[in-house]
Amino acid sequence: MTIDGATDLHPLAVVERPSFESAADPVTVVDLFAGCGGLTLGVAQAADHVGRGVDVRLAVEFDQVAADVYLANFPDARDVKVEDITTLFSSELDEPLTKTEKLLREKVGGLDVLVGGPPCQGHSNLNNHTRRDDPKNALYAIMARAARVLSPDVIVIENVPAVLNDKYKAMNAVSVVRERLAALGYEVSDRVVSLHELGVPQKRKRHVLLATRNDKKALEIFDSLPLETTGGVDLEWAIGDLVEQASNGPFDRAPTPSAENTKRMRYLLAEDEYDLPNHLRPKCHQGKHSYKSMYGRLRWKEPAQTITSGFGSIGQGRYMHPELPRALTPHEAARIQGFPDYFAFDKATTRSALATMIGNAVPPQLARQLLLGVLTSITND
Repeated sequence: MTIDGATDLHPLAVVERPSFESAADPVTVVDLFAGCGGLTLGVAQAADHVGRGVDVRLAVEFDQVAADVYLANFPDARDVKVEDITTLFSSELDEPLTKTEKLLREKVGGLDVLVGGPPCQGHSNLNNHTRRDDPKNALYAIMARAARVLSPDVIVIENVPAVLNDKYKAMNAVSVVRERLAALGYEVSDRVVSLHELGVPQKRKRHVLLATRNDKKALEIFDSLPLETTGGVDLEWAIGDLVEQASNGPFDRAPTPSAENTKRMRYLLAEDEYDLPNHLRPKCHQGKHSYKSMYGRLRWKEPAQTITSGFGSIGQGRYMHPELPRALTPHEAARIQGFPDYFAFDKATTRSALATMIGNAVPPQLARQLLLGVLTSITND
């Protein structure tokens, strides 16, 4: 399997960025909650695959460093805003458009694709006390408002599967968005997708909503995912060539483990084990627990566990390298998230910034595979 001109041996090791912006008939894009640009990159890869360019009309991201990384990778983006999304779009879905929204619609112009990955901390099952009424949950519904304002041809919204249980004003948030989009004339489908089946080398599942204007064929393609075989897309496929990567700067520098964690990792290597026995765990984990993956070692021939911002600590999950006594580097985590080496993270200069940005990123293969179906459908019509 190859991805956008990559070699068969190391598909993510491509260092030369495609000229996404120079091709004819560009796909116009708006990316809300943009992060470092995973969804935009996926749209650009899909457009490139069918011989089209990409024209980023607007990207909105609250975090300055993530916005800096986004702009570094999409320098021709017309507008990258660093601000709260609620200053641009009203959270009242049925109210008349505000002056700000009307000006924004005029500035963006005709729009092909709207993508967004609203913050998911409020939805996560890790947040047991607040996940169902967290104010962040309302941000999911703002995607429907943005669709009303910008009137795109295609909409992609990604989130964690637990979003299916969340409420917006006492109503199911996903159902609210589906209803609003249907009222606007969209064909809508949503489902939980295994990203490993889309070519992402990790055990991550995401909820995806796809809406198109009268393009049932594209929705049929979406409902029948995966679109291509992903045989061989495992951890070795993703990072096997980085075992001897020089530690030049924070992107390729492994975190320094504690003496106790070094002892744990050396035990796993010496015994050729992947799960740490209870007697070597912290005392709070030595009884009955469900934390089997914590302090665990990754396997070359399997996908990694879901990458989070804790990938640099073996105490945060199964993040120990398969053959080295260390946790993952940011470079390795970015690869596991599906980012090719031409995607530059240089603007993030600290380990903390890299961990947060990479852990929160949306793997570009998600948008790439979804939009391949849509763009192929449009091209073949």
